[in-house]
Amino acid sequence: MRRIAVAGLLAAVGIMLTGAAVRLSQSGLGCPDWPRCTATSIVASGSSAADPLVHRWIEFGNRLAGVVVFVVAAVVWAAAWRYRPAGRRRADLVWLATAQPAGIAAQAVIGGIVVLTKLDPVWVTVHFLVSIAVVAAAVALRVRCTEGTGPARPVVRPELRWFAAGLLAVVTVMLAAGTVVTGTGPLAGAADVPRYHFVLQDVTQLHADIGWLLGALAFGLALALRIAAAPARLTRLSWLLLGLIGVQGIIGYAQYFTGLPAGLVWVHEAGATVIWVTAVRLVFATRDRGTAAGPGAAPAPAPASRAAAG
Repeated sequence: MRRIAVAGLLAAVGIMLTGAAVRLSQSGLGCPDWPRCTATSIVASGSSAADPLVHRWIEFGNRLAGVVVFVVAAVVWAAAWRYRPAGRRRADLVWLATAQPAGIAAQAVIGGIVVLTKLDPVWVTVHFLVSIAVVAAAVALRVRCTEGTGPARPVVRPELRWFAAGLLAVVTVMLAAGTVVTGTGPLAGAADVPRYHFVLQDVTQLHADIGWLLGALAFGLALALRIAAAPARLTRLSWLLLGLIGVQGIIGYAQYFTGLPAGLVWVHEAGATVIWVTAVRLVFATRDRGTAAGPGAAPAPAPASRAAAG
């Protein structure tokens, strides 16, 4: 079950990165119709001076990848349904697993709207935000597979748990701001598509400011967890998140001052995805439910915490 959950997470992350490649390669309208690629063909075929065949294959390839991801998501759901540790089905895992095929199906519909509206930036942003929600559900499923079914027990003080949750909220805002930057600039998916009516320099500055705020919050959380003698796993995740944010900032400034090369922007988007996964995992690490019981076994007791007493 854990391995299948990891496969679901990798698939959800993978489709985000292929979708980013479609947009950054200016292939967003490579298949100008939906659900067909073109009005006369289901698959990528034909070309025009303004729309090279390679763009159609990139966009169509992303659609094929979406089919693969849906199959993986269906396997995840079937595994969660069949998984019965200690002889009982775990409803929490079934619900989290259901979010994956449901989310991918919703993404197919939203993706169709994106195409039919000629990459309207608002719908592109919605498309992205639903993607990160599916990834969050996949992370949650992977975490819950390793845990017991008892009530959650905090391993740090309540204010530190709120701190971690607030940090995740800022990461969400940063990701949303990143979609606005891309939807305003030259890499909005194709040469002649609608864009946000903002000044690129202004929204880029806002995105950078959020990044600085995020870095400061990540440093504060990591330091606070260290002082509070939080569990080692939680402390490591906090420092990892801080390091990822630092690297992401360097890449962000590099891409801006080098004219937004598509390859470097794709690396930046991949880094944002890794930051999101780490931030979600960090929130889950602030509480404990013990260890998941194997088939036919009784649930194991929760391990002792190293957190400072209130």
